[in-house]
Amino acid sequence: MHIAVVGLSHRTAPVEIREKLSIQEQTIKSSLKSLKEHNEILEASILSTCNRLEIYTVVRDPQNGIHAINDFLCEYSGIEFQELSPHLFVFHHDEAIAHLLKVAAGLDSLVLGEGQILSQVKKMVRLGQEHNSMGPILNRLLTQAVSTGKRVRSETSLGTGAVSISSAAVELAQLKLGQSLGKDDLVSLESEKVAVVGAGRMSRLLLQHLQSKGCSDLVLLNRTRKRAESLASSFPELSVKCHLLEELDNCLCNCTLVFTSTAAEEPIIDASRLIPLKRQGFLRLIDIGVPRNISADVEGIKGVESHDVDDLQEVVARNQEARQQVALQAEGLLQEEGRLFLEWWDSLEAVPTINRLRSSLEEIRAVELQKALSRMGPDFSARERKVVEALSKGIINKILHTPVTKLRAPQGRNDRQNALSIVELLFDLQDPKASDQ
Repeated sequence: MHIAVVGLSHRTAPVEIREKLSIQEQTIKSSLKSLKEHNEILEASILSTCNRLEIYTVVRDPQNGIHAINDFLCEYSGIEFQELSPHLFVFHHDEAIAHLLKVAAGLDSLVLGEGQILSQVKKMVRLGQEHNSMGPILNRLLTQAVSTGKRVRSETSLGTGAVSISSAAVELAQLKLGQSLGKDDLVSLESEKVAVVGAGRMSRLLLQHLQSKGCSDLVLLNRTRKRAESLASSFPELSVKCHLLEELDNCLCNCTLVFTSTAAEEPIIDASRLIPLKRQGFLRLIDIGVPRNISADVEGIKGVESHDVDDLQEVVARNQEARQQVALQAEGLLQEEGRLFLEWWDSLEAVPTINRLRSSLEEIRAVELQKALSRMGPDFSARERKVVEALSKGIINKILHTPVTKLRAPQGRNDRQNALSIVELLFDLQDPKASDQ
């Protein structure tokens, strides 16, 4: 068995490629099923966010397993492998483990140390468990990745003051507004007529950061009014007017700053929608949805400025340098956690021998117990039989405890193999697979 991850991220692929490989929650089940239908893929889990798609697997053979994942990606996206290949990364075993821990800790995020990625990794674990696509290895690895992400945030200051995609989007708006006013500093958004399209988690963070940056009232548009009103109620100090998406045109006419973050699979704002509108003034659009909510064809429309998640790099660069030292501290924790998982992985080598040893002793116990009980005669009560049986099981477990612990304990590969050979020789534990060859 072999652990492998295939994926792409903001580091390797532009948003126009990433959006074609964005796997929404409603399609995760069918996607995992498609992956598991390949004989080479034993376990699978999918991490899909606005900045990355990563498929974590346990495969029979590295080369054949990767080929199966690539076939799935091409089929899902409709992109030929020759076009997709330059944007993909592939990590095997040790590197795959290290990469996952880095992702969960926020060290591979667009915004260094951002906290939202940890909840997305938790979601990946939950969906993998719900759809029965993960086995003992990925369950162990992904659960450890979550605990590692928590540990990094509790034992370092990486998560303190960390910006999210949403806060970076708000800061980008401040930066662009300042530049339009001939200023290098971030400016307040108090004078802006702001709208947020969508009422999900990202929009909640947008409202939180908009409020902290001077925005006093805004328009919130959503497919359902109830969800918009529920979100607005969480910000009693912010004046929020809730409308349905049907009023988007009116919003585009009257607002100066519009953020979009919806789960729509096709753009909701494009040139054909914007050009006929009688807008009141300059309009700045910031899209943090993937797939994109704003079509690329709005570029060049007079009086319109559009940005997507890839444009957040300008803001991120301003905050990155100060966090690099903390990131180095976090890297040390990741190396420790990676070593612990690899020690557990190595210990799996002992499992077949341990199982055969346990079966051998259990067979002896059962035979000897039956002999003893048959000598006791009919006067031996059912309760007494249970006590004797429990006694025999307890003795076997006590005998097994030390050798099993030693065989699973961290040690050099040669040392473990020597120990396994000695145990197999002493107890005559023939491997059934070896006898079949």
